[in-house]
Amino acid sequence: MAPREGTMGGATGRSRRPDWEVLPPVWEFIDERRSEIAFNAYQHASLVLQAVLVATLIAVTIAVLITRTPRLEPVANMVSAIGLTLPSFALIGLLLPLSGLGVRTAFITITFYATLPILRNAVVGLQSVDATLLESARGMGMNELTSLLRVRIPLAWPVIFAGVRISTQMSMGIAAIAALVLAPGLGSYIFTGLTQIGGVNAVNSALVGTVGIVIIALLADGLLLLLGRLTISKGIRA
Repeated sequence: MAPREGTMGGATGRSRRPDWEVLPPVWEFIDERRSEIAFNAYQHASLVLQAVLVATLIAVTIAVLITRTPRLEPVANMVSAIGLTLPSFALIGLLLPLSGLGVRTAFITITFYATLPILRNAVVGLQSVDATLLESARGMGMNELTSLLRVRIPLAWPVIFAGVRISTQMSMGIAAIAALVLAPGLGSYIFTGLTQIGGVNAVNSALVGTVGIVIIALLADGLLLLLGRLTISKGIRA
């Protein structure tokens, strides 16, 4: 007897996708959460880029002060060395009672770590500017501020910018760790996967978080390379 419509043929056919539509588990995980993943990826990138921008302004300002007051350089080098060896988990733990859970603690942490490589490069870059060029700038009537903005920083910018790129890549990973204090971004998928080991989507969640951060880091570095070509003078571009 032929099966009735809606039983073996109909109901089963409606409850299952055709074989060519069946997705591997990780792609199915992404497909079901694509809007959420896209939003978290945007927040991750936004948090890092804002922190690196603030870190650049802080680092360049401190570097200018150091070049004007050379005795501050050993102090800056010591702080930079200690800061880079301080685990991000430890800094987050120290900040938690002061700034609490959420974006504030994550932003302070990322900004702190992002400042250190930029500061080192900024000091080296500013110190490497030829003193003869600065004398020429003064001879043309430039004051200290004008000379800084039109001569010293543009000539030091390739070295400073290399520090910005390093900080951006490093900050992507620190932003993931900051998910421990409920910061926005893709780090939450990694921690969810680790806390649900053995669960159905544990591996998928950790994989999406990890690969997503790598992709964002590569895209950010590509955009920075383009920005470098636009902001570094052709005459001093490597």
